[in-house]
This record gives sequence, C-alpha cells and structure tokens, in this order.
Amino acid sequence: MAEMGKETAGKEPAKDMGKGVTAGKLAINMQKRLTRAQEKVMQKLGKADETKDTAFEETVGNFNKQMAEGARLQRDLRGYMTAVKGMHEASKRLQDCLAEMYEPDWFGKEEVDSMAEDTDMLWIDFHQKLVDSAIINIDNYMAQFPDIKNRISKRDRKLVDYDSARHHMASLQKGKKKDEVKINKAEEELGRAQKVFEEINAELQEELPTLWESRVGLYVTTFQSLAGVTEKFHNEIGKLSHNLNDVMGKLEDQRHIKHGGSKTSAKSEDAANHSAESGSVPKSPPKNAVANGSSDSGELPAGVLYKVKALHDYAATDADELEMKSGDVVLVVAFDNPDEQDDGWLLGVQESHWLANKNLSARGVFPENFTQRC
Repeated sequence: MAEMGKETAGKEPAKDMGKGVTAGKLAINMQKRLTRAQEKVMQKLGKADETKDTAFEETVGNFNKQMAEGARLQRDLRGYMTAVKGMHEASKRLQDCLAEMYEPDWFGKEEVDSMAEDTDMLWIDFHQKLVDSAIINIDNYMAQFPDIKNRISKRDRKLVDYDSARHHMASLQKGKKKDEVKINKAEEELGRAQKVFEEINAELQEELPTLWESRVGLYVTTFQSLAGVTEKFHNEIGKLSHNLNDVMGKLEDQRHIKHGGSKTSAKSEDAANHSAESGSVPKSPPKNAVANGSSDSGELPAGVLYKVKALHDYAATDADELEMKSGDVVLVVAFDNPDEQDDGWLLGVQESHWLANKNLSARGVFPENFTQRC
C-alpha cells in the first residue's frame, strides 16, 4: 500500500486546460485552424476554388456600414449629452450667482429665487428625458451588433471548413488508389461541414436585411424624440427667461422711482435718448398756455393747443399713457391741473380719434421728445 501511495504521489494529475477544454479538444481546434489557414493559402494562390455569394457579401457590406453609422450616432449623442450637462452646470452657477447677489429688499427677490430652482429642475428633466428617449434607444440598438458580427465571422470560418472538406473529398475520389474507408469518412465530414455552414448562413441571410431596414425606424424615433424633448425644454426655459426679463425691468423702474422722486423719471430718460437720435427737441408749451392763447395758425378744435407728429413708436406702459406709432398726428391739450404735468411729458388725443368721434375724451400722456410740431 505504501508503495502504491508512493507511485501515485509521484505521478502528476492531468492539468485542467480551462473550463470545458481538454488537451484533446485543444489539439482538434489547433488542427482546424491549420486546415483553414492551408485552405485560404490554396485559394489565394488559385489552386483551390472558393465558394462565393455576392448577395451575401453585399448584405455584410451594409451591416458594416450600418454598424459604423450607429457607432457614430451613439458617440455624437453622448457628446451632445455631455454638452447639455455642461450647459446645465453653467446655467446653475449663473442662476446661483444672481440669487446670491440679489438684495432681500429688491423687487422680485422671491421670484428670482423660485426661477433659479425652476431653471435647475428644467435642466435636470431635459437631461433625463434625453437619456430615456435617445441614449437608451441607441444603446439597445447597438447592443445587437457584436453577436451578429461574431456569427458572421463564424459563418466565414464554417465556409472555409466546407470548402476544405469538399476539396479533400474530391482529391480522394481522384486518387489512383481509392480507399473506400477514407472516402466514406471524408463524405461524412463534408456532410457535417455543409450542414453547419448552411444553417448559420440561412439565419444570417434572413436577419441581416431585416436589421438593415431597422435603421430607418431608429433614426426616426431618435430624432423625433430629441426634437420633441428639446422643443418642450426651450419653450419652458423661454417662459422663465421672459419672466426674469420682466422682473429685471421692474427692478430698474423701482430704482428710478426711488432715486428720481417721480414716477415718470425713467420714461423721461428714454424720451431724452430718443430725442438725441431724432436731433429735434421741441419745447413744452408753458403751463399757462391756455391763458396766454397759445395755438397754431389755422383752425384747431376747441381746447387744442397745437398738433405734433410722432417720430418714433411709443408703447404705453400705464393706463394714463397714449399709444403712438411713428407718423401719428396728436392733438396737444392742456392739463386740467398744470401741477400734474411732469417735465418732458405732454397730454394729447390721437387726431384719428377726434376725426372719428369729434371729442377729446381719449386723452393720454406721452413723451414730448418722441414728437415734433406739425
């Protein structure tokens, strides 16, 4: 027993060549590779014919093109997502900067803080929807290519095996001394090689054209989703931008009111700017113009001091203001209480209203420097 143990201990156990791989199987695989290499050399030298399938080669060409295009789309979409994420971070920093600088007693402080939060949430939602509608879609699409590529390679190897078995069978049949045992064995090997090749070839012949057509659906789905999500995001972010613009405008008005002491000081500033552009600065009539009988030559409606013509459009921002378009003629009238007149502002009625209604009831104030006397 001791001797047997000593003998057993002296012998090395058979080494495991890997999961499911034995030395015999490894030798078979090595022989297959050698046979295929020899067959390809013979084919390239023109000493052995090669089975050709032009139609299948075209489908493989389409497959390679489709895979390359899909990889590019996947790469560019990920680049777009990186840019969106970068824009989100930049937007968040900008909104945070405004919120931190905004004094608590300034107009719209709560609105500014709320808009910063809403803007951040919109970017987060935009990014996530792009992932859900585009990135996941293209990732699933591209996941099918590696397996099919491997099967195409396998089909090519099995075709070489089939050609090699076919040539081996032919050489045995042409030999001067025929060995029926070898011929029968070669015939069996040829049948197996042909069956394996034809099975995988038939599967690919069916799948590749279908895969080629599927690219249209992918492009439509991806870019429709991308366009829809982007359009919605820009609409929502546009509303927030509009609201922020309004808050900033009202903050500016508040500053003018606080430091100018007049509710129309900001408007007077705008009027002065327009007057500089027009090059004409007509003077306001004296506040006692009615008492002094001031008026233009020619007939004017009772109570009208003179006419002016608008040089610029003016959009009314308060209920007591007069809307004007460039070229409009306005009948200037006196203030009921001269103390109510702010410097640089006149009271008037559109001439078109007077002609249509024969009354001066639709009065409104307007910046004098937007007009010139007719």
